Amino acid sequence: MNARHDLTANARRPVPDAFLAALAARFAERCSRAQAVREQHGRDESPFEALPPEAVVFCETTADVADAVKLAAQHGVPLIPYGVGSSLEGHLLAVQGGISLDLGRMNQVVRVNAEDLTATVQPGVTRKQLNEAIKHLGLFFPIDPGADASLGGMAATRASGTNAVRYGTMRENVLALEVVTAAGEVIRTGTRARKSSAGYDLTRLFVGSEGTLGVITEVTLKLYPLPEAISAAICHFPSVAAAVDTTIAIIQMGVPIARVELLDANAVRAVNKHDKLGLRETPMLLMEFHGSDAGVAEQATTVQGIAHEHGGEEFEWARTPEERTRLWTARHRAYFAGMAANPGCRTVTTDACVPISRLAEAIGESVREADASGLPYYIVGHVGDGNYHVAYLIDPKSPAQADTAERLNDQLVQRALRLEGTCTGEHGVGLHKQGFLVDETGEATVAMMRTVKRAMDPQNILNPGKIFAL
Repeated sequence: MNARHDLTANARRPVPDAFLAALAARFAERCSRAQAVREQHGRDESPFEALPPEAVVFCETTADVADAVKLAAQHGVPLIPYGVGSSLEGHLLAVQGGISLDLGRMNQVVRVNAEDLTATVQPGVTRKQLNEAIKHLGLFFPIDPGADASLGGMAATRASGTNAVRYGTMRENVLALEVVTAAGEVIRTGTRARKSSAGYDLTRLFVGSEGTLGVITEVTLKLYPLPEAISAAICHFPSVAAAVDTTIAIIQMGVPIARVELLDANAVRAVNKHDKLGLRETPMLLMEFHGSDAGVAEQATTVQGIAHEHGGEEFEWARTPEERTRLWTARHRAYFAGMAANPGCRTVTTDACVPISRLAEAIGESVREADASGLPYYIVGHVGDGNYHVAYLIDPKSPAQADTAERLNDQLVQRALRLEGTCTGEHGVGLHKQGFLVDETGEATVAMMRTVKRAMDPQNILNPGKIFAL
């Protein structure tokens, strides 16, 4: 099944003038119908063209969200929650019209309970903002998807990132939520306790629901002590296969590495040019070790031995915070570096994840197909947990290139599914992967998801047309 979603399956619903008048009366200047504002809120980093909402409402409190949802429910108007616009799968497009609910002004750290290693934040707080607010306590929040995404958006898409191999994803790190339902009711799920057996796990249901079941207005998160020692290193390899085999061996030996990121030669070349790094332009692993001084030294010694066995060359260490930041900043900018290296291009980014033992097979076949296609591409990946991305760079004016990228994406995902993996390790389904969701889970499972959606949002007003069609 092709990944590309048929946007014609969604019809834009009428937005009554009475609804727009009620919004303007309730929110005044915080309700905008300006074309530029609407277009900004109708696009993300996906390959789809912008589909703007009819209006944008800027919320500042949970009461604002509840009132906006009640008005939308009263008039049957679609509503799309908006964080910072960094999603990659078309989550923010107003495919059925309606309004965008911008939660960026809900950006307060509500409370930090350092003794319990928890923090409660509003949805517009970004991960960098939270870490800046808690670093003086010797704490940090580890989930790092690269972009400075909002924590509400990260919860909604079940985000992951470079630290997931050690600290898990948003699924493991969200303890409790405040959510506005499709009826405009404010509910709470979970507590600050680290475990519970009380009823259905609604927190996990909302985490990853992509704004289709409720609007997240508060998130309670796990925090972690800042490691006593942190070291980062890069190691170059003769091939992508050698780097991947090294990663597999590291994980199978149980080394508690904090981050292990793959960049192929194309990605290294792009970040070199973009960030002026001067790295050797061969496949590379960028690694980070957390723990005590002795523990970090032991991890590094073990990993160096494994890398040497697979043809890895001498480690280059980044021991100071400034050196580490420079390397990780370059890694996080790989997406934009790839685009800068091919001016005017659009990026079609894959997001497969496979069991770690099948990673070499999955990436190897993807590389051969990408090389044969003639499209420029690069590979990056959170390979410590089997998650990798091939970014195909296409001319947006070339339907042939778009079709080639979608064909490669289809082949890559179908391979991941054959290897008992998933179509999306962290980006979510959105618009782009709806066909793959059926392939991965089966029609009966998606039908059950539809049943949940209809029960919780009977009018289908919350981010309609995403994950699956009703």
